[in-house]
Amino acid sequence: MASIDLATWATILGTWILVVGTLVFAYWQLRQAQRLHSSTTLLDLRERFYSPRMRQARRDLSTWLLKETRGEEPEDWEVGIFFELMGALTRTKVLEKRMVWSAFATWITAYHYCMTHPVDLLAKWRGESNDPLIFAEFEWLATTMLDMDRRLAPGAHDPRTSASDAQYVLESESHLRLPPEPLDTRA
Repeated sequence: MASIDLATWATILGTWILVVGTLVFAYWQLRQAQRLHSSTTLLDLRERFYSPRMRQARRDLSTWLLKETRGEEPEDWEVGIFFELMGALTRTKVLEKRMVWSAFATWITAYHYCMTHPVDLLAKWRGESNDPLIFAEFEWLATTMLDMDRRLAPGAHDPRTSASDAQYVLESESHLRLPPEPLDTRA
């Protein structure tokens, strides 16, 4: 059996270092691409959040949620559906939690609080429809955002959304300015 000389061992070792280095670099590139995709998606969601249609939906829902006697439920639940989508994207790691927290946590926790206090509308809808998954991703997202508050700002404040905090956010939402209607130039 012939012995392998030093040059052969150096070639084998160099090849393995190159393979491992290439894999590490490819992983790093993939991770950077994922982060870029997450931030791009979040910016798109932010643009949608500020669109005229969503501003109207936010204004309508916040106004209804702030009423002491709420009356008939609004038909447009686009705000909850928006946060449900964001929860699904965050849970599946399409969006990074920290980015979502930074961009949307205030609204997520405020709307969630008002949708569960004084009456838990989420539990009510789940019971009425016999569907335990109604707004489950939104609920998970709100809990995650509160956990991040606790971790990222320890001791700074009570991480639970208070009634006054939620009311303040929704008061602001209920006074959102809507863009002017386009003029009808057909005459």
